[in-house]
Amino acid sequence: MPYDTPTTPVHAVSGDLLVIAPRTDAPARRASTNPYRRLLSTPGARAFTTGNLIARLPMGMFSVSAVIMIAGSRGSYALAGAVTATGLAATAVVAPWTARLVDRYGQARIAVPATAIAALGSLALLLCVHYDAPAWTLFAAYAATATTPNTGGMSRARWAHLHRGDPAALHTANSFEQAADELCFMLGPALAALLCAALFPEAGTLIGTILLMTGVLIFAAQRATEPPVAPRTRAGSPLRTGGMPALLATFLATGAVFGAMEVVTIAHAGGAILALQAGGSCVAGLLYGSLRPATDTRRRLLWCLAGMTALMSLPLLAACSTDSLLTLAGGLLLAGAATAPTMVTGMTLVQRLTPEGRLNEGMTLPVTALLGGIAAGSAAGGWMVEHMGAVTGYVVPVCAAGLALAVAAAGIRRT
Repeated sequence: MPYDTPTTPVHAVSGDLLVIAPRTDAPARRASTNPYRRLLSTPGARAFTTGNLIARLPMGMFSVSAVIMIAGSRGSYALAGAVTATGLAATAVVAPWTARLVDRYGQARIAVPATAIAALGSLALLLCVHYDAPAWTLFAAYAATATTPNTGGMSRARWAHLHRGDPAALHTANSFEQAADELCFMLGPALAALLCAALFPEAGTLIGTILLMTGVLIFAAQRATEPPVAPRTRAGSPLRTGGMPALLATFLATGAVFGAMEVVTIAHAGGAILALQAGGSCVAGLLYGSLRPATDTRRRLLWCLAGMTALMSLPLLAACSTDSLLTLAGGLLLAGAATAPTMVTGMTLVQRLTPEGRLNEGMTLPVTALLGGIAAGSAAGGWMVEHMGAVTGYVVPVCAAGLALAVAAAGIRRT
């Protein structure tokens, strides 16, 4: 009998009463063995995930769009880079405060107005570029986008609330979120470049702003899955939790891996090949989420960091040994496979260390550390390329990965 076919009831007579009861010998409906299907079957999960993905895609679009728009109008990549770096620094400062407000007043009440301010900042940047406003207005406008809420962190906070007490489901959720990050940062730059080239230079920024606002409105409308607010929580800052500073320092060094690898690879082989690293990370993240994780999360993080350090040496070996882009592409693909498991395991530790009532803030802190690391890694990679050559520049991400491993090992011994 098919599982979806209604079972025939059993008729029985008890005295002068006719009893009708459902059959109990019919086979039970099979539960899905796919962990991601089970995850997305959580009530309300698909709705908030849809909004989150729409809002997250522009995160990979804005920087590229701003560089194309500003450099095309002003003829200066230095100005474009300085404006985007200012926005990155402002976001690193403002994001934890925005997340703290989210914890205190709720995701919907804070995310929507914060996104509206950021959207106005993006539109102001577009108008300043289009109408040839003074250079300082570009910095001011792009700095206003720092209020953009961390939609990935809010999504992880929802998963943590919905599946508290279920480590396996949280592991799958964190893997899914990391794969979504990689997918958006793989598709976002390509989409931005396509829009700016096919339509007009401001198209990437304009469409990215519309997508961001639309996605956040859809996400915030899903109130049933929103974590409860903690307006009077006495929980201390996540920064004061034992082990959290070392973990954030690990994220800082990991961000330097990403920033350096991006700059060095663009200088050596162009930007298109970077999609392979993001693609490798996306696939690895999904595969990692389907596995049953080891119970010792701290030791698992060390193994992931060790693997990342080893695999980050592959692009260096490929660039040193041959001029073949195919070989370099393979090295980047394998190197990317190590980053998602590292990020997933690190985010899991952040969730465990974050005090009750500070989950959104806790999920934002590693993102802030990553942004700082990306900026530092970009600067270090750029310096190495300019003074030592692009091939030697691949030493920087290897050293940054080794530093992340050393910091994590020292932090784990102290906790």
